[in-house]
Amino acid sequence: MKYSSIPSAQSVVYHCKARGIRNIIISPGSRNAPLTIGFSEDPFFKCFSIVDERCAAFFALGISQQTKEPSVVLCTSGSALLNYYPAIAEAFYSDIPLVVLSADRPTYKVDIGDGQTIRQANIFYNHIGYSANLKQDVCHATDKIQKYDPNQLVHHSSIKSDQIQVQKYNDTELDKALNIALSDHTPVHVNIPFEEPLYQTVEASSLVSQVNLPQALEEGDCGDWQEYLEIWKSASRKMVLVGVNPPNSVEKKYLEILAKDPSVIVLTESTSNLFHTNFFSHIDSIIAPIEKSGNKDELFKMLQPEIVLTFGGLIVSKKIKAFLRDYSPFHHWHVDAKKANNTFFCLTKHFKAGPNNFFSYFLKRIYSIDSNYYAYWADKKCNYKVKRAAYLEQIPFSDMWVFQKVLESVPTNYQLQLSNSSTVRYAQLFDVDPAVEVFCNRGTSGIDGSTSTAIGASLYNLNPTLLITGDLSFLYDSNGLWNNYIKPNFRIIVLNNNGGGIFRILPGKEESKNFNTFFETTHNFDFQSIAEMYNFKFETVSDKTDLKNALGNFYRKSEVPKILEIKTPRLLNDKILLSYFDFIS
Repeated sequence: MKYSSIPSAQSVVYHCKARGIRNIIISPGSRNAPLTIGFSEDPFFKCFSIVDERCAAFFALGISQQTKEPSVVLCTSGSALLNYYPAIAEAFYSDIPLVVLSADRPTYKVDIGDGQTIRQANIFYNHIGYSANLKQDVCHATDKIQKYDPNQLVHHSSIKSDQIQVQKYNDTELDKALNIALSDHTPVHVNIPFEEPLYQTVEASSLVSQVNLPQALEEGDCGDWQEYLEIWKSASRKMVLVGVNPPNSVEKKYLEILAKDPSVIVLTESTSNLFHTNFFSHIDSIIAPIEKSGNKDELFKMLQPEIVLTFGGLIVSKKIKAFLRDYSPFHHWHVDAKKANNTFFCLTKHFKAGPNNFFSYFLKRIYSIDSNYYAYWADKKCNYKVKRAAYLEQIPFSDMWVFQKVLESVPTNYQLQLSNSSTVRYAQLFDVDPAVEVFCNRGTSGIDGSTSTAIGASLYNLNPTLLITGDLSFLYDSNGLWNNYIKPNFRIIVLNNNGGGIFRILPGKEESKNFNTFFETTHNFDFQSIAEMYNFKFETVSDKTDLKNALGNFYRKSEVPKILEIKTPRLLNDKILLSYFDFIS
């Protein structure tokens, strides 16, 4: 087996291997050659080559989303590193572990006009769990250090002594960075300066390195929870609101207890991956009719909870956030072992525990009380479901009609990846089969890496993967298809309404040339050429009959992945969606 001759490159590979970090996503370059050699020559690692660094980082994020383990992204120096930032921010806010490795020029070559050189140290300061800036090895290319930066040599007469100190420092920094990624489920950045020559190898490693493995994240003490048990027992209106949540992560026995409590309503979203017939999975369909009613203040006060208990990641629904900010609960409690967001500006307690540990302690110590809180709103839920069915029967071919049919069509053995903007919001209006696992990049809610994330995620999910995406999101990340790792059972449905349709739904839009150019960004691109470029089977439809026929064949086994483009009427979609909320009101 070959090793880079540069000690710091050997150290990085050694530390990753010692922690079982196996997936390495490499963007080709020269300055990162010592690390590329180290990872690709060791059969322990599974290495992927993704040229576009932005796509590479989201691809890695998709892998970590599924494995719950850190993936490594590795790039050369300069602007290549900056392309990782969107995925790093997403990982930071979604609590997904990533290890970002960037090769760098030696410090004495920064800001002197050298090529592919920027200030890489601490470059992700605001959105990173830890930044480790390794020191340059003094036993490699020593003649250049003596010429350009002799201050690096503390013991000028003993290069070996200086290298020992460099090694100790680098080991300590690697311990900190990688242990934080593992224990805190967050992205970390390790910047490694390399001097040429970069491609020299040795047959055996002479590395003497120590690894200190991470400690498990401690959860909070249950001893101080008694006062909150008493508050819960006395409250007749309790709302449990769940954001992004991994599939099968909360034990069903706890969900049953919550579902049967007449003083509790549980609000979920498709990304919550929680299902029960008593849960409220279409939040906006509950709130929108109240917004339009003549006695909305009275109804909102009836819905206003005394306690809001939240867990999971970010919430999609803007309406529930606006409601809870205007009609604040007396108590907002958040359950999470790591952090608590003050989303509604009324956070009163952070329970530092995972949902299962919290519920195992909490629910066995409470009892149900008489209340009509659930019953009243359950009746409203039944009402809007009947009206929604009636509305869907009468509307023409449009985004809303399409989403119902598409979500109904998803086979139960599929993983569903949703892009952001209109896609994830339409998905909240309809039911998703409980057997379908749902994912979406809701940390920053950007459209920039949905395709790459879905492809990375598909590699570590035994089920086939369906990505539902909008046209702009698909175009924005079309480079995500530029790799050799797309499985034949990977499927993409593109809702093509010829622009950013969500801007027609938002208040304040005005039909004008500027709106069409700078907000909606209308286009007439041909998606078939993209499909042909990347060897996808392609079909396009634009009416109800063709869509029904296409969906019948779309999920069948194939030798290549498939793209189904669904063209919907740009000027009609927003009217149909907004009229839906009027109809059910």
